[in-house]
Amino acid sequence: MKLIKLSKIADVITGFPFKGELYSDVGIRTVRGENVTEGSLRWDTIKCWNQKFDKQSHYLLQNNDVVIGMDGSKVGKNKARIKSGDLPLLLAQRVACVRAKNGNDQIFLYYLINNPRFEEYVFKTQTGSSVPHISKTQIEDFKVVDFDPKTQHKIANVLSALDDKIELNNKINAELEAMAKTRYDYWFVQFDFPNAEGKPYKSSGGEMVYNEVLKREIPKGWEVKSLEQCLENIIDYRGKTPKKLGGDWSENRNDIIALSAKHVKKGKLVNLDDANRLDENLYKLWMKQPLREGDILLTSEAPCGEFFYMIGNTKYCLSQRLFALRADALIIKHSVLYYELSSGTGYSQILGKVSGSTVFGIRQDELRTVNIQVPSSETQNAFHEFVMPIYKKIRNNDYQNQELAALRDWLLPMLMNGQVKVSEVYKEVEEKLAMVAEGEVAYEK
Repeated sequence: MKLIKLSKIADVITGFPFKGELYSDVGIRTVRGENVTEGSLRWDTIKCWNQKFDKQSHYLLQNNDVVIGMDGSKVGKNKARIKSGDLPLLLAQRVACVRAKNGNDQIFLYYLINNPRFEEYVFKTQTGSSVPHISKTQIEDFKVVDFDPKTQHKIANVLSALDDKIELNNKINAELEAMAKTRYDYWFVQFDFPNAEGKPYKSSGGEMVYNEVLKREIPKGWEVKSLEQCLENIIDYRGKTPKKLGGDWSENRNDIIALSAKHVKKGKLVNLDDANRLDENLYKLWMKQPLREGDILLTSEAPCGEFFYMIGNTKYCLSQRLFALRADALIIKHSVLYYELSSGTGYSQILGKVSGSTVFGIRQDELRTVNIQVPSSETQNAFHEFVMPIYKKIRNNDYQNQELAALRDWLLPMLMNGQVKVSEVYKEVEEKLAMVAEGEVAYEK
């Protein structure tokens, strides 16, 4: 296949050096180096420009522009696609924009840059001993296969179809999680669960009783217990390593994932592609108590206080900086306990018990003293019946996304390198997309 420079099909625009002292909290948002992360833009450190700027038209970003962070430890990895909802945005220093020209496909360019081969190229060509850096010229010199615009468009359509389905599933999951959280807040924070007549308990005059432990009123008949009293067990395998068990990590990507604290974030399992793995024999030696549905993962440190609710697939190894909490079903439903710990009565207590001089975490003995609100069994059962189908759907969507992302990541370099043609992989893509057809019909708005 013929190779050409990226500059033949795209313009590379580098950002304007706005004066830092003139940035504002209002005006047009600017995209600086620190705002570009791996695959997305972060807005928590965004700065705005509201001064007169006669070069504004040149530095205004457009829908589907590809932006690349030009320096830092993750140069080559930090890149994102601009969405129409992000605009208007101005391109600032330490960021490059890649924009198609001469009829070439802009979405194709996104996948061209969001490609392991681009990361490898940057790694080999970057300069700077302390702070890695890539220049405008180096980006322009990146060699790409000379596809005609029609072929570019076909490749982009296949890959973006997979990403669109992943995005749809993520949207469905966000809506489902919001439904479950709203029900929890309404019933267990506002205490307006249905009374015997089906009316909101507290709003309809349900009796509230002051609780000395929580220092507030709770519904009559509810209890407060220590987490120790609410648990069947705390599964803790921190400190275990393969070598201590006479083995080693597996190189087989199909083997069992070993979860650590870095894989639990905002109620999800993340970065599993980078996780260590172990074979079945080592798994059996390690996990004397296998995880099971309803277990609640809690990061013990670095950072402390991230949660994951084990619904669906539970065959994981429990590794560094993680507890698994197993509810005592005779006292509290695991769905209720999950919300009590991750966002309810227990969450602030957990963070309040964090200690340490250099690494902040929570000890198991301190964790056991956290006080938990225990609702009536009738209310717990009703909440559990409501929330479990929701979480089964969420986890099913998560699994589908893993499958779709794996297919996309497998196809992307081969399509970009010309190793396969779109016509050769179209059927397989269609089959994978069919997995989410039911969800699309049910939740499309």
